[in-house]
Amino acid sequence: MQAQLTQTDIDRIIEMAWEDRTPFEAIEIQFGLKEADVINLMRKHSKPSSFRMWRKRMNGRDTKHLQLRSGDVDRFKCTRQRAISMNKISKR
Repeated sequence: MQAQLTQTDIDRIIEMAWEDRTPFEAIEIQFGLKEADVINLMRKHSKPSSFRMWRKRMNGRDTKHLQLRSGDVDRFKCTRQRAISMNKISKR
């Protein structure tokens, strides 16, 4: 595991780890952490119950590994997810 991770990096890694469509390989490319390192980081920075819930959720999830993905999953963002634009002012 890389020693120089900022709190912002750790927060982003946790967010990416919880996302269904973000593979562990994307985390490794961005932050240099292998799957085992991500698991250790999640264990260290999560409550025990949250870590167990995450591990249960990730167990057998083929979208978390590029080699196990089906050919129809070709992007990280869900097709149902809205596009977010920072230039728009939301109207209530």
